[in-house]
Amino acid sequence: MERTTSIAEAKQIMGLNFIGPDELTLIADKIGIKVPKEIPIPYSLEELNNKQKDYILILGASQMNSGDSLTLKTLRDRFGIDPDVSEPCFYNQDWYLKEEFINKPIELKWFLIRKNVFQESRGKNPDEIIVNYPFPSAIHCAYTFFVYWFHAEECLWKHDFVWCNDFDVNDDRIYVARYSDPTDLSKNGFSIHRHLRIRENYGCLADY
Repeated sequence: MERTTSIAEAKQIMGLNFIGPDELTLIADKIGIKVPKEIPIPYSLEELNNKQKDYILILGASQMNSGDSLTLKTLRDRFGIDPDVSEPCFYNQDWYLKEEFINKPIELKWFLIRKNVFQESRGKNPDEIIVNYPFPSAIHCAYTFFVYWFHAEECLWKHDFVWCNDFDVNDDRIYVARYSDPTDLSKNGFSIHRHLRIRENYGCLADY
């Protein structure tokens, strides 16, 4: 894909919402990643200007320092599941550890990801809204969350869940985020859940 915007131009437009090789270098040790080399930015000046306030332009780093691919599993191994030990971290859950999507590597590419959910998408079934909103992958969300935590000292999607384009083995859609429980009933942690699809083995009973 042809380069349409330079690093300097993109950085000037996006400000704190720009995370490229230099920005990753400053926080690489905290995340445990190998900083990728500069690659072309596949977005036009017009598109970046239109999205500068609401989106983050971030370069995906495909490898951890260990040489392993950067996946949900390797991020989880890096940050752990106990906020009493260190934050940020993942929420303490293990249902997804044998799922294929946990080992899906992030691509070595630039991507734009929105900082806040669309208000008009709240409370909607994902099948209703995906036609208008392309869902990100779970690894893109998790990577952006942890990188932005250290880059901007900001917690993305603190109380919101985000629909993803991943599915578990039963074809249930994955959704992630909501780092903090507004009710304080659950400990902090980046969450990974699945939205159970209604099937023929779901039904009701009558109790008279």
